[in-house]
Amino acid sequence: MEPPGPAAEQRPWEEAKVFYDNLAPKKKPKSPKPENAITIAVSSRALFRMEEEQKIYEEQGVEAYVRYQLEHENEPFLPGAAFPFVKALEAVNTQLRELYPDSEELFDIVLMTNNHAQVGVRLINSINHYDLFIERFCMTGGNSPICYLKAYHTNLYLSSDAEKVSGAIEEGIAAATIFSPSKDLEVSDSQLRVAFDGDAVLFSDESEQIVKAHGLDMFFEHEKAHENKPLAQGPLKGFLEALGKLQKKFYSKGLRMECPIRTYLVTARSAASSGARALKTLRSWGLETDEALFLAGAPKGPLLRKIRPHIFFDDQMFHVEGAKAMGTVAAHVPYGVAQKHKRAAREKPTPNSK
Repeated sequence: MEPPGPAAEQRPWEEAKVFYDNLAPKKKPKSPKPENAITIAVSSRALFRMEEEQKIYEEQGVEAYVRYQLEHENEPFLPGAAFPFVKALEAVNTQLRELYPDSEELFDIVLMTNNHAQVGVRLINSINHYDLFIERFCMTGGNSPICYLKAYHTNLYLSSDAEKVSGAIEEGIAAATIFSPSKDLEVSDSQLRVAFDGDAVLFSDESEQIVKAHGLDMFFEHEKAHENKPLAQGPLKGFLEALGKLQKKFYSKGLRMECPIRTYLVTARSAASSGARALKTLRSWGLETDEALFLAGAPKGPLLRKIRPHIFFDDQMFHVEGAKAMGTVAAHVPYGVAQKHKRAAREKPTPNSK
């Protein structure tokens, strides 16, 4: 009998590789490189409902919280506010992979949480239960995860913690505090729909500063005089740019009308008196939204109910609350002069304070 040739021999490291390859689920595609992907960092409390666990943490402390999570690690969390948004991102990825099998220009979701690593098993079990494709985790054991956002090449950070979101905005990262709606509203499972406010979200707060300081009449005069001068960019301009980049990949295949990404500008501006500057600003950036809706101060909630976006971004909590009441997942962007006025009001000393 001839001795086995080189092909029949298998070194120990090769055997180990085969073993671990067989452990990996075959149906899940390979994660894109972070520098090529559009990275969405989502906190655990944004992705899943964890109100009961958060109550234990606040009332009984971290040890009781971790112990509870370990005891319930085989029970999946219920879906949270960001869950439909994440599912829609994955639906877009599926279609992108069909059109561009070798491209890494995809959405990549990172679970970004200050949970302790011991809670990771329950989070992994929940992600696998819902068949989510989330391979990257950042669990900081009680420390703020904000310092890691840039290292993960984060394009958008969603959290239920307003303080962490403000910290991300101050670091120059697109971020928003996400809220669950007051009622359930069915959203598309095949087309990602994202709605943006304009001022202090896509654009800077330049115009809002004028309204606060001089009133609406001066604002209308200013906008008319500066109609051809683009507004400076706001905190979520880069995210709209990233969405537009992926949209163009579908357009180049002749699929503009079938594109699984649709964007909306939903603004309190009036079309006649201040709408042109908003549209010309987007044009100057080489961007567009699929729809532009100018409400001239009317409530946004009823219109958002018709659009049914997976997420709506606004800098005014009044509009966020109105959207929530109508069933829309809304996210607050803490940016601009409106936030400064609120902080100043909160920090203003009372007559009896020292």
